[in-house]
Amino acid sequence: MRLRQIVLLLLLALAIGAFVALDLGRYLSFEQLKASHASFDQLYAQQPVMVAAVYFGVYVLATALSIPGAVIITLGGGAVFGLWQGLLLVSFASTLGATLAFLASRFVLREWVEARFGQRLADINAGVDKEGAFYLFTLRLIPVVPFFLINLLMGLTRMKTWTYYWVSQLGMLAGTAVYVNAGTQLAQLESLQGILSPALLGSFVLLGIFPLIARRIVAAVQKRKVYARWADQRPKTFDRNLIVIGGGAGGLVSAYIAAAVKAKVTLIEAHKMGGDCLNYGCVPSKALIKSAKLAHQMRHASKYGLSDSAPSFSFKAVMQRVHDVIKAIEPHDSIERYTGLGVEVLQGYGKLVNPWTVEVALNDGTTQRLTARSIVIAAGASPFVPPLPGLDDVGYVTSDTLWDEFAKFDEVPKRLVVLGGGPIGCELAQSFARLGSHVTQVEMGARIMIREDVEVSELAKASLEGDGVQVLTDHKALRCERVNGEKILVVEHAGAEKRIAFDQLLCAVGRVARLQGYGLEDLGIPTHRTVQTNEYLQTLYPNIYAAGDVAGPFQFTHTAAHQAWYAAVNALFGEWKLFKADYSVIPWATFIDPEVARVGLNEQEAKENNIPYEVTKYGIDDLDRAIADSEAQGFVKVLTVPGKDKILGVTIVGAHAADLLAEYVLAMKHGLGLNKILGTIHTYPTMAEANKYAAGEWKRAHAPYRLLAWVKKYHDFKRGA
Repeated sequence: MRLRQIVLLLLLALAIGAFVALDLGRYLSFEQLKASHASFDQLYAQQPVMVAAVYFGVYVLATALSIPGAVIITLGGGAVFGLWQGLLLVSFASTLGATLAFLASRFVLREWVEARFGQRLADINAGVDKEGAFYLFTLRLIPVVPFFLINLLMGLTRMKTWTYYWVSQLGMLAGTAVYVNAGTQLAQLESLQGILSPALLGSFVLLGIFPLIARRIVAAVQKRKVYARWADQRPKTFDRNLIVIGGGAGGLVSAYIAAAVKAKVTLIEAHKMGGDCLNYGCVPSKALIKSAKLAHQMRHASKYGLSDSAPSFSFKAVMQRVHDVIKAIEPHDSIERYTGLGVEVLQGYGKLVNPWTVEVALNDGTTQRLTARSIVIAAGASPFVPPLPGLDDVGYVTSDTLWDEFAKFDEVPKRLVVLGGGPIGCELAQSFARLGSHVTQVEMGARIMIREDVEVSELAKASLEGDGVQVLTDHKALRCERVNGEKILVVEHAGAEKRIAFDQLLCAVGRVARLQGYGLEDLGIPTHRTVQTNEYLQTLYPNIYAAGDVAGPFQFTHTAAHQAWYAAVNALFGEWKLFKADYSVIPWATFIDPEVARVGLNEQEAKENNIPYEVTKYGIDDLDRAIADSEAQGFVKVLTVPGKDKILGVTIVGAHAADLLAEYVLAMKHGLGLNKILGTIHTYPTMAEANKYAAGEWKRAHAPYRLLAWVKKYHDFKRGA
C-alpha cells in the first residue's frame, strides 16, 4: 500500500476515532433532535445561510465517513428547513458524501482487492459494465440496504464516478423525500419507529420492486424494437417449438433435450451427423493416436522386457481402421437414432429468412420452409487456411480433409510439414512421426502449446522431438513454391529465409466459426469471429440462440454439449426462467504422449490476472503404477488459494492425464478442496493415486509445525524421556 493511501486511511481512522472518543454520537439521537429543535429554528431565523452551509458540510462529512446517524440528520433537515429546501440540501449533501466515500474506498482498497481477487473482481466488473447503473439504482431505492456498504463496495468496481454520482442522486431521491417530509412533522413523532410504519415499509418495498417491473417494461420495449422490422412476418402459429441448425455436438444435444421434454423439434444437417468431432476431429485423431502409440511401443519394446521390433504395417490399413472406428460410433449420432427419439431430421442447408422462419435447401434439390418459436444455431467451425502465396499450387490437407486424402496412400507421407503448434498440430505431428514420417512442425510463436505454462510447452516439445519431430518455433511461414517438381515451404527465422522441402503439407493453425450462409447477415445478427450472444446464449433476437464453436469462446465438444443444454432450456422455457451459461470449470486436454490436461487457472494466467496462488507439485515419476507401466514421467500441478486448500486450477502431464483430471473437475465444480481428495480412498496401484499424493504434498507443506512440536513433547513425556 502506498504512503498516501496509508495517510488517508490514518486520517479517516482519526476522524472516526475522534467521533467515538468525543461521544459526538449523543447529538445524533432522536431525543436530542427533538430537544434542540426550537434552538435550531431560532438560529436559522437569524443566520439562514450559515446554518444551511454548516448543515450541508456536516451531512457531507458524516456520509463520507460512514458515521451512523444519517436518519437523524435527515429528519433535522426537514424539521429546520422544511420539505423543499431540506430535500434540496439533503439530496445533494448525501450524494456528495456517498461519492467521497466511494472514491476513498477506490483509492485505499481497490488495488489490494484486485491483487487478491483479480479474477472475481473482473467478473464483477463485467457485470457492472453491463448493468451496474441499474443495480445501483435498485439498491438506492431500498433504504434497508446500508448505504455506507454500497459506497464501499461500489468503490472497488470500475464504475465511473459520474455514473455513480447521478445514479445515487436519482436513486436516493424518493427515500430522502420520505424522511425529510417526516422531519417536517417532528413535533408529532414520538420515536423513529413512528417513521418506519407498515405503510412506509410497504412503500419502500414497492420502490424496490419498481425497477424490476421497469426492467421488464424496458425489455419488452427493446424486444418490440428489435422485432419491429419483422412484425408483419411473425407467424400466428408455429410449425415447431424449436429448429436446430447443425448436427454436431451442440445441435445434437439441443435437439435431444427438446425431444426429451416432448417439444416438437427439427434438426437440420447438410452433411454428416455427428459433426466435426465424430467425422474429422476427436474420434479419427484418437484412433490414429492409438495406432501410432502401438507402433512406438513396438519400437521400444525393450522398455517392457521384450525385444524392440520395427512395426510392419499397411498405412492403408491404419487409415481404414480410423474409418472403421468412425463407423462404429456413427449409430450414436445417426438419423435413425434421433428420429427414434422424436427428432425430425432434415438433410439440407438451413437459412434464416426471418427470426422465426428457416428455409431448408434439402439435399434432394427441393426446398422447405419451417417456422419455430425458437431457433438454435450450432453450425460448428472449420479449419482456418492461412493465406500463403502458392499454397493452392503445392496442395495441402487440413485436419478435416486428411482422413479421406491420406486414406488413398499406400504409404505414410515421407516428408510431412505441419503448420501450427497448437493441440491439433502437436497430436498429428507426433502420430505421423511415430508411424514413420519425417515431420517438420512450424510454429510462428515462441513455443508450441502457447496457452500452457512454459514448463508444459518445453516438456511437450521434448516429447515430440524424442519421437523425431523437428519442432521449429519462431518460424513464420512466408510462401510455398514448386522448384523442379519439388514442393517447398519458405519460412522466416531471425530475419533470414529458410526452405523446407516436403511431400505433404498439413494446415493446423486453428479453426474458425462457420458464419456464412445461414442468413445471419440478412437479419443483422452481429458476428465477430463468432456469433455474438449474451450470457443466456441469445443473439440480437431473444428467440435465436447459438451454441458450440459458432458461439465460442471454447472450441471443445464437451463445451458445445454444455452450452447446448443452456440454449435448449432457455429456448423452450426462457419466458419463465433464463439460465446463464456457466464457464467456471472448463477442462481440456491435448492427447500427445504424455497427455496434457488442464482445468481452471495455470500459472501464466494467474500472473496475467494478478491472482495470488500457491503451487503444489507431485512428480508422477514417483508413482508406483507409473513405474510399473514404464510411464514414469510428468507431474500433477495444483494451484490453490494461499493458505487454503481451495483449488484454483490443475495441470496434469502424464499417461491418462485427461482421465485423471476428472477428479479435480468434480472437486472444483462442487467446491471440494484438497483435504477432501486426500481423505478419499484411491485404489492401489492406480494412476489416480497421483491426485491423492498431490493433495498430500499440499498437506505436508501446511502442516501445523508448532502444534507438532508440542505433540512431540507430549510423546516424549509419555515415554518418560
